[in-house]
Amino acid sequence: MAEKNNKNFASNYTAENIQVLKGLEAVRRRPAMYIGDTTAHGLHHLVYEIVDNSIDEAMAGYCTKIKVTINKDESITVEDNGRGIPIDRHKDMKKSALEVIMTVLHAGGKFDHTTYKVSGGLHGVGASVVNALSKWCEVEVSRDGQVYFQRYERGIPVSPVKKTRPTKSSGTKTTYMADDEIFPKVNYNFDTLANRMRELAFLNKGLRIILKDDRDGNSEEFHYKGGLLEFIKYIDQTRTALHKSIYVTGEREGVEIEIAFEYNDSYSDNIFTYCNNVNTIEGGTHLVGFKSALTRTLNTYGNKNNLLKNVQLQGDDVREGLTAVISVKVSEPQFEGQTKTKLGNSEVRGVVESLFNEQLAEFLEQNPSVGRKIIDKNVAAAHSREAARRARDLTRRKSALESSTLPGKLSDCSISDPEQCEIYLVEGDSAGGSAKQGRDRRFQAILPLKGKILNVEKARLNKILANEEIKTIITAMGTGVGEEDFDYERLRYHKIIIMTDADVDGSHIRTLLLTFFFRHMRKLIELGNVYIAQPPLYKISSGKEELYAYDEEEKENLVKRFGKNGDGGKVNIQRYKGLGEMNAEQLWETTMNPEKRTLLQVTLENAAEADHVFSTLMGDQVEPRRLFIEKNARYVRNLDI
Repeated sequence: MAEKNNKNFASNYTAENIQVLKGLEAVRRRPAMYIGDTTAHGLHHLVYEIVDNSIDEAMAGYCTKIKVTINKDESITVEDNGRGIPIDRHKDMKKSALEVIMTVLHAGGKFDHTTYKVSGGLHGVGASVVNALSKWCEVEVSRDGQVYFQRYERGIPVSPVKKTRPTKSSGTKTTYMADDEIFPKVNYNFDTLANRMRELAFLNKGLRIILKDDRDGNSEEFHYKGGLLEFIKYIDQTRTALHKSIYVTGEREGVEIEIAFEYNDSYSDNIFTYCNNVNTIEGGTHLVGFKSALTRTLNTYGNKNNLLKNVQLQGDDVREGLTAVISVKVSEPQFEGQTKTKLGNSEVRGVVESLFNEQLAEFLEQNPSVGRKIIDKNVAAAHSREAARRARDLTRRKSALESSTLPGKLSDCSISDPEQCEIYLVEGDSAGGSAKQGRDRRFQAILPLKGKILNVEKARLNKILANEEIKTIITAMGTGVGEEDFDYERLRYHKIIIMTDADVDGSHIRTLLLTFFFRHMRKLIELGNVYIAQPPLYKISSGKEELYAYDEEEKENLVKRFGKNGDGGKVNIQRYKGLGEMNAEQLWETTMNPEKRTLLQVTLENAAEADHVFSTLMGDQVEPRRLFIEKNARYVRNLDI
């Protein structure tokens, strides 16, 4: 019978079954292929696609100002003073070049190096994808003394390109409304957009970018004449620099290179890499070239000037306390993967390495006092590395996960497949006890933590590895820590869930844990393994019925609902101040049951901004922390002091 069905299926599978999606229909059918997803991440990506076109005009030397506006109705307007999109007739497509760019995938000026020498948008899909995923889109082009206009609805032109009025300016103005048929929620976050606009302004020295929010009148302007040097200053705002920032620039074999860096009093390294303004968060050949030159040049200088005292500096040593931004402009970049997170051009390594080596060596010879400060920092890091190696070896010897060696008393799960396993890092023994009783032992592990872990922002690795709670976490994860020792393949749980109380202490513990993961196991955040549990804030009961509320609005709605039902009983509201107030069954039902719980995934949208936030919150300087809290206090929904 099965064989007969297979034959029928084969005979029915003909050319008529092959669908050819015309125009932009493919984008609307599979938006995630083009923008990643249709959540808030994808929604904001639309803005970046349009802005990137204006940035390309700026890199080509034709645009000095970009204005991005979040309109009251959640539509977006991006306006620049570049040359304006061409509007003349395209010889092959037999229609205006503007219409071609807005409605045809892989159409644009990025393939012709006479138009753009370098470009971030390489595939010619930006504007057309935004148009396809918009309910409507309107483009105004100012060029050749005229303003030209065309409107589109869900990617389809509703009128030809037409002249509207004379003008003396030039540029492109695009306004679009993201389609609510594609995006479940169309609501832009001002700070998310501001972070990217700030980054672009740093990377493009002298470019003025204005972000305006007509919903509440908020606005920011980003304009940095110092470019990368001001970027370094911003990143290290809460740290103490050991010397004046060093700037290296030049062009070699057609690759434009810009590097700014400085050493500070911290113990972590922060290196941010870009290619054609694309944030290459996974690094690539430009990063390899930089690291190689840094290690070799500092060893050569230290040996030549008898500063190393029989110490051979390694990569980790020369990067401790280093903040650096590397930006390269490449005419034919090869990014690994569609997400453009790793640069693959082999030739870039050599040119970055040679140029940086030459200019750094020259700087050190001309600035011996700075050279000595840097080498002293490197040597101290080398001694710390040796101490950390001994501590790591000790941790490895205790990695059998026996309860006698783990102060946190890990309760492991029975399944050994990491993809199926999750671990809860739980604040306190009381909540840990409830979690152990309430969990599904097959795939849920529980690790209770006593009190607050060490603030890793202020400690070297050897001190971090001496902290019992952190040693427990490292051993439980199985990956090791540090650039040379960390191995993602050894991760024992693919979901790491931080579960703390909804009060000030709980928030502090959560921030300490996130700081540890960000500084020493960043790949876990980059790959989406870290989550924050969302326990309820209230239990609302009336008679025998009990329901849970996770925020104030939900609480008010449940109280009203009980009142409308007219049970006749009193409505009781219990505010949970800690996880320990819930018994095992309640904790499972509200916070740990995969079918009912809500988890907040920790993502890394912008590594430079994340670093700035963590150093602000966990660093030594009080004033930047106070300003940060004042600015963000309006976002706090529940505060229990």
